[in-house]
Amino acid sequence: MIEHKLYINGEYTSSSSEEWIDIINPATEEVISKTPKGTTDDVNRAVEAAFQAQKEWELTPNIERGKIVRKLGDQIEKNRATFVELLQEEQGKDHELASGEVDLAIDYFRYMSEWARRIEGEIVPSDRPNENIYIYKKPIGVVAGIVPWNFPVFILARKVATALVTGCSIVLKPSQQTPNTAMEFTKIIETMEEIPKGVYNVVTGTGSEIGNALASHEKVQMVSMTGSVPAGTKVMEAAAQNITKVNLELGGKAPAIVTENADLDVAVESIQTSRLANNGQACTNAERVYVHESAAEELIDKLKHSFEQLTIDDPLENKDADVGPLVSKDRLEKVEGMVNDAVEAGAQVVIGGERASKEKGYFYKPTILTNVQHDSTIMQEEIFGPVIPITTYQTLDEAIEKGNDTEFGLSSSVYTEDLNQAMRVVNELKFGETFVNRENFEAVQGYHAGMRKSGLGGADGKHGMEDFLVTQAVYMQYKNDKK
Repeated sequence: MIEHKLYINGEYTSSSSEEWIDIINPATEEVISKTPKGTTDDVNRAVEAAFQAQKEWELTPNIERGKIVRKLGDQIEKNRATFVELLQEEQGKDHELASGEVDLAIDYFRYMSEWARRIEGEIVPSDRPNENIYIYKKPIGVVAGIVPWNFPVFILARKVATALVTGCSIVLKPSQQTPNTAMEFTKIIETMEEIPKGVYNVVTGTGSEIGNALASHEKVQMVSMTGSVPAGTKVMEAAAQNITKVNLELGGKAPAIVTENADLDVAVESIQTSRLANNGQACTNAERVYVHESAAEELIDKLKHSFEQLTIDDPLENKDADVGPLVSKDRLEKVEGMVNDAVEAGAQVVIGGERASKEKGYFYKPTILTNVQHDSTIMQEEIFGPVIPITTYQTLDEAIEKGNDTEFGLSSSVYTEDLNQAMRVVNELKFGETFVNRENFEAVQGYHAGMRKSGLGGADGKHGMEDFLVTQAVYMQYKNDKK
């Protein structure tokens, strides 16, 4: 069994604690590796290394940093099969999605490398004679990258590629449930002499200790964290001690609005993909469906038929499996409890509604619930499992109002063949992303950000890259000898 180490200042090192965290395969419940339960002292060592290294890294020409970031993507591609297998083993993704996540991470490093020559400032006219105002864009400094368990390869790429290309150093904290892919990536970093020691560091451990120590550290200039609302709240509280910038992608409760003019085959395929991607464990997953009452019966019938064709299995053993396990026993019990509570409150199970019949593993059947009240827990709180609650509406005003009636504001979608309806929904929904007649998944050149409790700041594209930069204004006086 592999016992990982921390990676600080270019070297593998033991934690100051002697405690370990077991990493469990959610499909088999077997312990597959161990990672150190890091401490605040470990964080202090890593941040100090990053702080010292960042001084040199920021002076490296942008184009050179860009070449290094692209090479990281190339190296992941060379080891693609290993990353796919590790991802499936530690997180339970189906083969298609695991492969897609690794490919997206490769693409992200390559895409972000192209920004090396596009980090630009401005020259602004001054109100005074013989003066120019220069606006510089500079790296923010040491970044703490806190990576979740549900997309551990792609979100690592989001944080590491962006930090490195902008001239920031980084201390990475992988999820305590899925650190194996991050440690595999660290092997690539170790082989690259172009990256100065200390620019990239990894400290494993619990969020309560490592996350808090990173967020409250006076030499960390930004915390980029993807996770739950409670975890994000704790990060903000800790970061407030030093007025540290936070970039947070938190939970979601994405509504899917299906109008009477929708192509129901498109809606069914897209909603199923958006609900069941990653076994329902993504903040952008379609979490609740509002369908016009005239289309409800047909939509539900088609969605049920589609769910009936799905295969539930260990995705590492069966490449054709459509649905794998939830990440942990706690998550399985949480999803099961939410469904049971909804049924007790009057919801009807169309399909699923129970654990899958497996000897081991945290499997739950893909589930459709109808007769669900809008104000019920399962319509208001994030499910994070393969369960889709459906309710009907009479007017588009009602659907938009209910769609917006949530504390979250990350993703949303609408299915309609009527352009006027589509534009109304797009303009009136209060979400960072709205997908029209397609599944919920963003592009690297877009912008992934939420409103309300779904987070602060964002990722991807130009705007996501700029979150890692600070602005310096220089007022340059010059002598004019002209007489």
